[in-house]
Amino acid sequence: MTNNHRNQYLHLNSASARRTEPRPLQCLFLVSLICCNLLLASRFFFGFSSYINFYAAPEVETDTVLNLDSYSHGPCTSLQSNAICCDRTGYHSDICFVRGDVRTHSSSSSIFLHLPGACNDDSVTLQEESISPYTRKWDAAIKSSIPEIHLRTTSGADASLPCQVRHDVPALVFFAGGYTGNVFHDFNDGMIPLYITSHHLRRQVALVVLQYRDWWSSKYKEILAQLSDFPPIDFSNDTRTHCFPGAIVGLRYHGMLSIDASRSSENGRIRDLLHVLQDAYKPKTEVGRNPQAPNSPKLVVVSRTGTRTMENEAEVVKVGEQIGFQVEVLRPVETMPLRRMYNTLSSCDVMMGVHGAALTHFLFMRPGALFIQIVPLGVEKVARICYGEPAVAMGLRYVEYKVLPTESSLYYKYGEGDPVVKDPESFLKGRGWEVTKNVYLGGQNVSLNLDRLHEVLLGAFNHAVSERGKR
Repeated sequence: MTNNHRNQYLHLNSASARRTEPRPLQCLFLVSLICCNLLLASRFFFGFSSYINFYAAPEVETDTVLNLDSYSHGPCTSLQSNAICCDRTGYHSDICFVRGDVRTHSSSSSIFLHLPGACNDDSVTLQEESISPYTRKWDAAIKSSIPEIHLRTTSGADASLPCQVRHDVPALVFFAGGYTGNVFHDFNDGMIPLYITSHHLRRQVALVVLQYRDWWSSKYKEILAQLSDFPPIDFSNDTRTHCFPGAIVGLRYHGMLSIDASRSSENGRIRDLLHVLQDAYKPKTEVGRNPQAPNSPKLVVVSRTGTRTMENEAEVVKVGEQIGFQVEVLRPVETMPLRRMYNTLSSCDVMMGVHGAALTHFLFMRPGALFIQIVPLGVEKVARICYGEPAVAMGLRYVEYKVLPTESSLYYKYGEGDPVVKDPESFLKGRGWEVTKNVYLGGQNVSLNLDRLHEVLLGAFNHAVSERGKR
């Protein structure tokens, strides 16, 4: 207590002892002093993130809330305080932004924006938006399984939704269901859009997940930790009212395994994802330096089971070894840690595999490495869009090995002259995706011509040697 305060306090006590009437200003000062002490005591005992008034808006840095949108030219870029703005112009996804006192209500699949100064007894909904926070809004086959989130501005909502958990960073609400579990979709529909939407926040964002699953969180925990400094929140099962200074609902999507620099406030590129993956999986002792490379260039053959298998895989491995490669056969399974995948592929010179979801792991390869995609009959366009173009954007050297009819099992199933084999493009015209999936993706294996393969792998070997000379 300062000398001035002590003198005033003694003066008040002395005045009271003489039974004189207290002066109004002195009483007001005493009451104010007591209230301040109570406030400081409550913050001492309950922590600096707690408030006596449970209905107050969270205290946050203004800049954090102002910069919710990663898109520098979007309709919601300059979002005003206490407002909801939705951008529904994207073909793949909608995204909404909420700035202000945001409160979750999972049982009604709602997020409330409580307007300041609202003290009505009855809650009144002033504005409402609904959004399905997934990056495949065009996909009719899955649309019905994607839950909607309701965004509501309310007056007087504080009485019914007192904050139970407070956050000093905005929320990012997204759906982790759908095709999650297929590694291509995990990255294409999930991790890359998540990075696009959140990277400008520098991990100062809370991930709020619809259809949260423990296996998903465990599998991608290292990547999630690079995107947020906080553990993910299970929106459906965590029924507490979480309060945020703002929210992003939905994810931005730029294209197949890609990031469009022109649509990012920081001119981000898919290559920037390399730094996230490196920080997530590379041993700290190796960050900033190249580990000792093996004496021979390393070829990783990504093996498949079930469909689109490489029927003469053992002979393919021998061809690679005869050329001079150190060959490793990688058989991805759901239980394989991504760190192991990263360590295998980030150190290889060449990766080769038949078109399929496992090729998504080209994202783990270093720029300048060579990626050979074996393209079965009938999937040329899909292969190029899904993996070929993104690989080039990632800085890889990309080679397509298009199988000949005689290298496909369809040749022996349908015959040389059948349109399925002779002219897949004409056969597929007007037939839809289901035919592609059933005939060419689900009903075809390959057996590579070893002479053709030798020529391709020899070129890959020479490229690998040349790249090694540059490192």
